[in-house]
Amino acid sequence: MTESENTPPNPSHSALMRMLPKPIRHMGECHPGLVKIVDNIGWLFFDKILRAGVGLLVGIWIARHLGPEQFGQLNYAVAFVGLFAAIAGFGLNGIVVRDIVQNPECVNNTLGTAFVLQAIGGMLAVFLISGTMIWLRPDDRLTQLMVAIIGLSLVFKASDIVKYWFESQVRSRYTVWAETGILLVMAAARVGLILTNAPLIVFAWTFLLEAALGFVSLFVAYKLRGGYVLQWQATVERAKKLIQDGWPLLFSGISVGVYMRVDQVMLGEMLGADSVGQFAAASRISEAWYFIPMVIAASTFPSVIIAKQRDDYTYKDKIQKLYDSLFIVSFSTAVVFSFFSDKIILFIYGEKFIAASEILKIHIWAGIFVTMGVASSSWYLSEGLQKLAFYRTLIGAVLNVFANLVLIPMYGAKGAAIATLISQASAAYLFDLLHPRTRTAFVMKSASLLPIRLFRRK
Repeated sequence: MTESENTPPNPSHSALMRMLPKPIRHMGECHPGLVKIVDNIGWLFFDKILRAGVGLLVGIWIARHLGPEQFGQLNYAVAFVGLFAAIAGFGLNGIVVRDIVQNPECVNNTLGTAFVLQAIGGMLAVFLISGTMIWLRPDDRLTQLMVAIIGLSLVFKASDIVKYWFESQVRSRYTVWAETGILLVMAAARVGLILTNAPLIVFAWTFLLEAALGFVSLFVAYKLRGGYVLQWQATVERAKKLIQDGWPLLFSGISVGVYMRVDQVMLGEMLGADSVGQFAAASRISEAWYFIPMVIAASTFPSVIIAKQRDDYTYKDKIQKLYDSLFIVSFSTAVVFSFFSDKIILFIYGEKFIAASEILKIHIWAGIFVTMGVASSSWYLSEGLQKLAFYRTLIGAVLNVFANLVLIPMYGAKGAAIATLISQASAAYLFDLLHPRTRTAFVMKSASLLPIRLFRRK
């Protein structure tokens, strides 16, 4: 790591800070660390807004082109791969960022070992995905092939280690530059496929191509910022430590994948591809803004770790403010989309997807609890509660599966949306009430829900 990487950026050199009001710019001059966080959030927002916007527009065009049934087939394959995606990540995201911040002298050992672990995890995930689909649908060759193609993209997930490094330095602009070009190229490619009336299987190949190009671009960005992959070192001792710290987050990630994607898989098995297409259309809109809490939480996580090392009051205050701001965003979004869901679906997808409007009215409210879960993940990790993080997501996953089994036969795709809401509320909010070590988080979350802070500590 070079000296420039450790030096806080000069506020006068931050394009984002120059766009802000003078009082905020003055605050940045007094607190250089704030500038770094704000600048990082700005770049991540740019990336996620562009990614969400382009992805949503192209996804809508693909949905209109394919229709509910083929769109459902494609999203069934994507959702099925999503059930196993956490295996490729090995639960190392927050762990790697935390270890680099706390032990910068061991950065090459941490990066090298984490890369090897995630490469192994990606290959294992591909094997499990392909084998499970062959067992589940032995005669459905098209779905088997789409799942295998999309699943291979998980092998390239090992490049996420580079993103973790940039995240630890609060310098995500470089990953944004690297990935934005790939995003635009692939968006153009998918539009070309639509215009040439390409078959469904070709759209599956674009997922693999995008992952491969992203892998290359991230390492190019790392090289340009002075990083040397050849200095990375993988050791058994470091691997044991990373696995020890990360396995609860690995299983937690698997559980998250289950209760985020199992609804589409179960809809496909119980009702067919058309229902998956309607649900996917609604959830694509409902989840389009989830990048907001993820960006904020990722950018503030290093400062949360530092605050915990300094004093307890500042540490808790940062967490509380995170809950407060994310609730305002999620509640406002849910209200607007609930009232205008019919018009939104008709305008975006057309009459063929009108059934998605009722799904959207329900599914959008899960966002409140999604933001709680994202924010509290930083708190769980900083408190060393990875095992409890796993237990809460496991409970959410189990509840989602059982709720889908009961509600899908009764209410169809709307039942899957209700199941999502129940599981998210249970895992991200109510679970914290059950354990003494997490009740502080329950109090802070409850405070963010109330206009009068009855539970907030002064």
